[in-house]
Amino acid sequence: MSAVLPVVGRFAPSPTGPLHFGSVLAALGSCLSARSQGGRWLLRIEDVDAPRCSSAAAEGIVRTLESLGFEWDGPVVWQSARTEAYQAALELLRQAGQVFACACTRKEMADSALARDGTRRYPGTCRDGLPAGRSARAWRLRVGAGVVMFDDRIQGQVEEDVAADVGDFVLLRADGLFAYQLAVVVDDAEAGVTEVVRGADLLDSTPRQILLQQQLGYPVPAYAHLPVACNPAGEKLSKQTLARAVQGQAPARVLVDALGFLGQSPPPGLAEAPLAQVWDWARAHWDLGQVPRQRSLPAPAYA
Repeated sequence: MSAVLPVVGRFAPSPTGPLHFGSVLAALGSCLSARSQGGRWLLRIEDVDAPRCSSAAAEGIVRTLESLGFEWDGPVVWQSARTEAYQAALELLRQAGQVFACACTRKEMADSALARDGTRRYPGTCRDGLPAGRSARAWRLRVGAGVVMFDDRIQGQVEEDVAADVGDFVLLRADGLFAYQLAVVVDDAEAGVTEVVRGADLLDSTPRQILLQQQLGYPVPAYAHLPVACNPAGEKLSKQTLARAVQGQAPARVLVDALGFLGQSPPPGLAEAPLAQVWDWARAHWDLGQVPRQRSLPAPAYA
C-alpha cells in the first residue's frame, strides 16, 4: 500500500503589475485548498519573462498578500534565479531527442492556424532539421500524436490533441528566455507540488504541461481551475484591462468578496469582522465542490 503524499499547493503570480482581485481569487483558492487538507502552501514569483516583469511589482504583490493575511511556507521562490534548473531540464529533453531547434520567426508563422489559446499553431517547418542557411532561434518540444486527458476538480474532464491544436511548442525562446510552460513544470516538480489551483484562463496550458511532466518523468499534480473575474465588458481582469489594485481596499472586504465569488457563501457581517476571524471562517468552511464550474464570472464593482 503506497503512502499518501502530503498536500502541497502554491500561488505563482507574474509581477507585471499590482495584485488585483482576479489574482486574489487564485491566491485564496489555492491557499484554502491546501490548508483545508493540512497541507503546505508556497509562494513563487513567476518573473521568468523579464521584459514584462518588475521587481517593484513583485515586492508590491508580496506586501499586499501580507496585508490580506496570507501566510506561506518557506521562502519566496523567484523564477529569475532558477535558469540553471530550466537549462538542465531542456538538456535532458535534448539528449532524449524530444526537442528540436527552430529557425522560424513570428512573421513566417503569421499565416499559421490559430491554436485554442489564440497563439499560432506551429506548422512543423523545422521538425526534421533546420532549412539550409538558417540557424536556430528557439527550441521546441517534439509533440507526438494523441489526446491528453485529465479530470479537473472544478471544470470536469478536459481533453486536447496538443499536436493538432497547438503543435510543437516553444521551451526556449528566440530572446534566450525560457518559456512559461517549461519553467512552471520544473518549479512545481522540484517544489513537490501535488495540486495546482489557479484560474481557468490557464486551463488550455495544462495539457502542454502534462506532456512535459510525462517527458521529464515528473509526477502529474491534481488540477483545479477556478472561474476568472471579468470586468463589465467581459474581459479578464489584468493589467491590460486596467484592473484596479486591491491595495488600499479593506482586507476583510476583499477576502469576503473573493469567498463569495468562489461559491463559499460567507455569512452576513463577516466583512466587518477582524481579518483573523475571516480567515478562521474561511479555513473551517472551504469546500472546493461549491466553486462555480463556469470559466468566468463578473467581478465586484470596485475591481
